[in-house]
Amino acid sequence: MIAGPTASGKSALALQIAEEQGGIIVNADALQVFDGWRVLTARPDAEDEAEAPHHLYGHVPYTGSYSVGAWLDDLRPYLSGKERPIIVGGTGLYFRALTEGLAEIPATPPEIRTEADDLPLETLLNGLDDVTKSGIDIQNRARVQRAWEVQRATGRSIADWQSETPPPLLPLDTCHALVLNAEKDWLTQRISRRTEMMLNGGAIEEAHANQAQYRPDLPSSKAIGAAELMAHLDGNATLDDTREAIVIATRQYAKRQRTWFRARMSDWQQVDAATL
Repeated sequence: MIAGPTASGKSALALQIAEEQGGIIVNADALQVFDGWRVLTARPDAEDEAEAPHHLYGHVPYTGSYSVGAWLDDLRPYLSGKERPIIVGGTGLYFRALTEGLAEIPATPPEIRTEADDLPLETLLNGLDDVTKSGIDIQNRARVQRAWEVQRATGRSIADWQSETPPPLLPLDTCHALVLNAEKDWLTQRISRRTEMMLNGGAIEEAHANQAQYRPDLPSSKAIGAAELMAHLDGNATLDDTREAIVIATRQYAKRQRTWFRARMSDWQQVDAATL
């Protein structure tokens, strides 16, 4: 397993390992699963895919939905195959579910999701018990709303459901777990360079192709830079402003990832990304 913040070189390391030692590369990034944003989400290109088998990239329709549970189901066959999987990505929640297990919570009915969408964060928080609130980031609306929806739909707190978590598919002590550490200034420079490469390498054309079906509420629309590119295409931002906005949004995302990895992956092997 290889985890790390965006632009830290995870995919390049996975490809190097596959080329030198064999294995298949399996995606663990919640945005790279969607079709439509290949350039913007930095999915491996055709040349990389020709060097080693890549799986679970772009296999979900652009307008589709996806979940951690769906990813675990899709991943399961690769864990028991003949070739060693090299699981790489920046979605910490995927790795946590894989190595710690995932509670089998019933799906949220659409009407409850709609109800929750209209409620302010404070109201959602007031509907949670203290144990649940102590176990989630109460500033993260998505996490708070998820907990509220579970409580509303099942009559049980998400903490109760999680207490019945089944064994993990891949216990941490059965695999080689690497997390890339990236110093802030070093990573910022790489983010700026990659943003420029994306804009020059097809991201704008990609946004044009997606414009007709783009909706901010789609999971695929959470791709960093998607909203900024759509604003540019609508004439609401210059290209320079769009470039700067994408860099800022990517840096903020990388900061959240690094915070997660420090808090949740201290028992993984730490690798200095700048030395790779």
